Amino acid sequence: MRLRWPGFMADMDPSSRSFTVALGLSILIHAVVLSIQFKLPGIILDKFASPSLEVVLVNSKTRAKPVKADVLAQANLDGGGNTDEMRRAKTPLPVLKEAEPGADTKRAAQRVRELEAQQLKMMTRLKAEKSVVAPVQAAPVPATQAPQPPVSGQELATNALALARMQAQIARQIEEYNQRPRKTFVGSRAQEYRFAQYVEDWRLKVERIGNLNYPDSARGKVYGSLVLTVSIKADGSLENVEVNRSSGHQILDRAAERIVKMASPYADFPANIKRDTDILVITRTWTFAPGDKLFGE
Repeated sequence: MRLRWPGFMADMDPSSRSFTVALGLSILIHAVVLSIQFKLPGIILDKFASPSLEVVLVNSKTRAKPVKADVLAQANLDGGGNTDEMRRAKTPLPVLKEAEPGADTKRAAQRVRELEAQQLKMMTRLKAEKSVVAPVQAAPVPATQAPQPPVSGQELATNALALARMQAQIARQIEEYNQRPRKTFVGSRAQEYRFAQYVEDWRLKVERIGNLNYPDSARGKVYGSLVLTVSIKADGSLENVEVNRSSGHQILDRAAERIVKMASPYADFPANIKRDTDILVITRTWTFAPGDKLFGE
């Protein structure tokens, strides 16, 4: 039986038809061969693969060495943390309790109460010693002990005078302490509305004066932030200005102090602040920003 070729191959001469068939078979065989992938078994790959090494820093250590360590560290740590779940710390530093706002003020007030209690206790003891009645008749001295010389009236008077001086000194210190101005310290987060409103009005005034009197020598050249503490009296007058943290540029530090002084005097304390505050101490961060603008945070 004679083979019948497709239309276009039927018109070809035998040599061209043979070449076309051979070329098609070659392409087909190459396509099949290239589609085959060779892969080593997983056991062989695991045997020759380099194991990964993970190293961490731990902030504690134990005497016991873990039976199966998860990672390498600078010390043995068998367990630890505050949870039973399989977690790993994100930082080598211990977890610190967040500072409570106003903790410094509370500690200062507690210290003042302790000092007042100590002074009161000392004054009570001095008054008790001063009110001791004249010396009681001494008991007969045993024969084995040498008789003690009697205390003269001059020595008693000297001791009483010394006690009186000490009592007067303590009383004067307490009086001076009670006469000190009552200060209230306010940071960037005022806890009470009466302070928050006054501080916000103060900040807006300082910003307005600062932007009108921006230092010419710093325009377009120097920028930075600094922390400033300002003490204001009840009548709005300025008591003190202090740079707590420098901006790193003297020109900006001096400009901030000058602007705060130029903006004074400030508003009088309202009645709800005057009742328990003689001096308001405000600590704020001031920034000299690009565009020659001053703003408080």
